[in-house]
Amino acid sequence: MDRPPPGYTISPATRDDISALIEVDLAAGQLFAPTGLIAGEAIIDHVPPIVFEQAIDAGDVHKAHGAEGEPVGFALISPRGGTLYLDQISVHPEHGRQGLGAALMHHVFRIARQRKLRRVTLSTFRDVPWNGPFYRRLGFRELSRQEMADWMLDLESIQAATLDVSKRCFMMRKIGWL
Repeated sequence: MDRPPPGYTISPATRDDISALIEVDLAAGQLFAPTGLIAGEAIIDHVPPIVFEQAIDAGDVHKAHGAEGEPVGFALISPRGGTLYLDQISVHPEHGRQGLGAALMHHVFRIARQRKLRRVTLSTFRDVPWNGPFYRRLGFRELSRQEMADWMLDLESIQAATLDVSKRCFMMRKIGWL
């Protein structure tokens, strides 16, 4: 779904949204509990407020929200190595399975085009249905180790402290036809 489902809008997040964004992050994180891929203490962790503040100030957090304006999903992005990196995308489970995640991703693709970036990159669990398979349906492909930039290898080293990186992958999607 290219656009948000009826009743939802995507717009830049503001600092006033931070507590609601954290709630979305925590609720969405609970979906990982049955997978065993993230330790319990990490599931109840969330994006720190200072990270949201800095990213919001840079225009790098976009929220999905209903008519009331309360965030029910978000995409946190950052420019890295000439790409637009998806740091995190989360949709509150009460609003899931309606196309909000795909709509947020298409919004990220539009931002990449506006910023004249030709690739969107991310790191995700390879086989979790709402991770690797979801991104493949959106046109992402897994990068081989030889294709991974130094910053990706550095990020993977950081992830290895709390995650089994053998179950994860970096993915990339080209933006535009070049």
